[in-house]
Amino acid sequence: MTDAATTPIERTKGPTRRSIERFFGNRAAMVGLAIFLPILVAIITYDWWWGSGPNEIDLRALNKGPSPEHWLGSDGVGRDVMARLLQGGRVSLIVAVVSVAISTVIGFLVGSFASFGGRVADASLMRLVDLAMTLPPVIFLLVLASIAGTGITPTILVISLLSWPTLSRIVRARLLELRERDFVVAARGMGAGVPHLLFKHGLPNCIDILVVYATLQVANAILLEAGLSFLGLGIAPPEASWGNMLNLARSTVVLEQYPWQWMFPGAALVLTVLAINFIGDGLRDAFDPRSALN
Repeated sequence: MTDAATTPIERTKGPTRRSIERFFGNRAAMVGLAIFLPILVAIITYDWWWGSGPNEIDLRALNKGPSPEHWLGSDGVGRDVMARLLQGGRVSLIVAVVSVAISTVIGFLVGSFASFGGRVADASLMRLVDLAMTLPPVIFLLVLASIAGTGITPTILVISLLSWPTLSRIVRARLLELRERDFVVAARGMGAGVPHLLFKHGLPNCIDILVVYATLQVANAILLEAGLSFLGLGIAPPEASWGNMLNLARSTVVLEQYPWQWMFPGAALVLTVLAINFIGDGLRDAFDPRSALN
């Protein structure tokens, strides 16, 4: 009787509600949220509760270890590691979120126009995607970074131009199947244009793909920004980022005698990327229709 009574109730749940319940039932995703949310709050609000600025110099605290005045120590010119760590996290997240937003828009538009625009558009756009995907990513990244220069805006541009081809193929595959359905065929028969098909039918049916892709790509973008900044091609000092903090601490003397200068930004980078990946995996499992069968 209990199973028979609960079955109709379960069936009345919409797909969004079922996806949310699967997400919050994912232990790894909850661990990721428990790690990421405090980091995010600290990064956003540190101006209100931390007394030192990321570029303030304390000449009495050159290369000093953790203390009541500098909780995470100071660097070689007397700047507070805690302030630079939090500011670096803010810069890294801004670069990651904005670049992923741009690459998501580009990937969705390219994949959508390829699927709804006809054979000529499909062939042309897919050859462009093939060309972008055949370029060696590391070399392409370094060439773009050397051309664009250093700073937040060039770094966002470089990362966003590198990340969209994979998404465009995923979106195209989803919409190629969608365009054969009766309601899309009927809309085209009534004279609906590509923009109508794209935003009325394509976008709502790709939300799950876009959300999962964007979440997982944020972690990848943070690593790309850190790598570029470590090589001197991303965020340039004195602006703080986790990558250039690790770059400034790469000498043997710092590695051996002042470990707080590299240990804390390295730990923040690893924990943040790991937490975002846990969240992204949870979203992927939640939006996977096959999860409902388990």
